[in-house]
Amino acid sequence: MTHRVAVGAAILLIGGGIAAGCSDPTAKPGVLATAADTADQTLIKVRHYITRDGVQKSLVESDTAYYYEASQSFELRVVDVTFYSAEGAATSTLTAAEGTYNTMTGAMEGRGDVVVRSIDGTRTLRSQKLNYDPGKNEISTDVAYTYDQGGNHLEGSGFTSDPDFQRMTTSNPRGRAADGVVLPGQ
Repeated sequence: MTHRVAVGAAILLIGGGIAAGCSDPTAKPGVLATAADTADQTLIKVRHYITRDGVQKSLVESDTAYYYEASQSFELRVVDVTFYSAEGAATSTLTAAEGTYNTMTGAMEGRGDVVVRSIDGTRTLRSQKLNYDPGKNEISTDVAYTYDQGGNHLEGSGFTSDPDFQRMTTSNPRGRAADGVVLPGQ
């Protein structure tokens, strides 16, 4: 039997098996487990205040939240987060299509069209993913991002920073400063 004949016979056998499975009235489609199917609790229109030592640190809001007791985490859909300073004043907002919040560590991850804006509107960060680690007081991503502040524009393939962008390291930086200075790598 030549290689072509063997491959053709295998394709016919697989195709026949698929056709037989489709014509069987007792055949059941595969079940795909979703967040709603496996969650311990499902919450709608969630508003969760996060405080430390009596001071509000953030307000997490989402259209839907799926809570998983084993991991002590929430999977969130359509996320809005407001961050507050040590004095309790709002400093920035984050929006994302979805996210994860771990209640034990306070760590958060936003995913899908993540946008962070300072309250005064002068700074905007955009990415498809953004992580917050409260233990390190650090935000980071390992995917492409852009950061705009006034006439300054910075982009790269990942970064790590404090939440106020005072100490920032970035991977593959490129961009332009307001006065026309080109960053290294341009």
